Amino acid sequence: MNSSNDLSELIAVARSDAQALQKQLSEHSEPTINAQDNEALLSKLESAAIDIHSLFEASMQHHFKRGPFSRKLKALLLSAEKTDLADRVHQYYLAINVLKHGKGASYRELLAMADTFIVMVPATDSLDDTETRLVDVQSHDFFNGLCDTLQEAYQFLTAH
Repeated sequence: MNSSNDLSELIAVARSDAQALQKQLSEHSEPTINAQDNEALLSKLESAAIDIHSLFEASMQHHFKRGPFSRKLKALLLSAEKTDLADRVHQYYLAINVLKHGKGASYRELLAMADTFIVMVPATDSLDDTETRLVDVQSHDFFNGLCDTLQEAYQFLTAH
C-alpha cells in the first residue's frame, strides 16, 4: 500500500471505530447505565474526531507552503468552484476547534451561522459545570459527514 492510500484507509478505520462507539452510546441510553460510562464514550468519540481531522491536516499540509491549512484549503476549494465541499471543510474545522479549545472564536462563528449542519450545544455559565459539551458529536451523521468530507478533500488535493 502506498502512502496516498494510507489516509483513505485511516479515515475508513476511524469511521468504523466511531460507529462502534456510537452503537455503545445508543445501548447506554437506558437509565440504568452509569453516567460516567456515557461520558467516557462521548470523550472517546470526540477524541476520535479530533484525531482523524488532525491526521488529515498533517498528511495534507504539504500541499500548501505556509500558513493556516484550513483557510488555504477552503480558498483553493472555492477557487475550484467546490463551494459545498469548502463549506463543509470549514464547518468541520470550526467544530473540531470547538472540541479542542472550547468556547472561543470558532464557537461564536458556528453559533452565528444561519445555515450550519453542526449541532451546537448551548454553553452554560455555571462554575461547577466542568464537562460542558459544546458540539453534539452524536448528532445525525456528524462523524460520517466528517469522514466523507475529509475523504472528498483528500481526493481533491491528491488530484491537484
